[in-house]
Amino acid sequence: MHEFGVDEAGKGPVLGSMFAAAVAVDPADLPDDVGDSKGIAPQRREELAATIREVGVVGVAEIPVERIDDEATDMNSLTVAAHAEAIEALVDAAGESPDPDDPHSGYVDAGDTNAVRFERRVEDGADPAVDLRAEHGADETYPVVGAASIVAKVARDAHVDAIADEFGAVGSGYPGDGTTREFLESYVAEHDDLPPCARESWKTSQDVLAAASQASLGEFQPDGGRVGDDASGETEVRSDGGSHERTTLDDF
Repeated sequence: MHEFGVDEAGKGPVLGSMFAAAVAVDPADLPDDVGDSKGIAPQRREELAATIREVGVVGVAEIPVERIDDEATDMNSLTVAAHAEAIEALVDAAGESPDPDDPHSGYVDAGDTNAVRFERRVEDGADPAVDLRAEHGADETYPVVGAASIVAKVARDAHVDAIADEFGAVGSGYPGDGTTREFLESYVAEHDDLPPCARESWKTSQDVLAAASQASLGEFQPDGGRVGDDASGETEVRSDGGSHERTTLDDF
């Protein structure tokens, strides 16, 4: 099997799954504009993804909302798992089980501030024997990682399109997207709950729920339901991006 690259897409959105892709290919067979998927127009990404699948071998892993919201894990661990599972899918697609004494080698885009730690965690998490090198910005340095970035982003885009087919306009799914925020707010207003595609543990989701609760209280309380300065009611929620932060109702 050729040298491979691994990257993920959809780590930070409030809607939908995260995807990781692993691509094994001869870099000479890749188009010249293969690189970081964020700098490539959507239509061109789809064209490149189709070409990458023609000239290389691809494995894709999906981390759904249910796993992301699991209190027993965190986004760093899930990013490691996504990379490891994509590598396993790649090896299955290639049909070549690596020899522990001669592991497959590849590059991964570091999903941790400590690239070496991320590298070792993915190696330990992958079932096949692999020899990895993790680097920040690897999707811009190594064409095989750029190829993986493109495939992962196209998989994520198709996933968001499927969500939109079910629920209507949802935007990009990122917290800073006004359309995404409007979708969440209107859905909660109508259903008194988050849509199943939302990451409940994300601060954006918790903000929308809290705002809807405050608005509901305001219908019955003369003061609009505002919590007094001496009120307590702390809750710990996962912030967008996976870390945890302490918030109070006054933050909403």
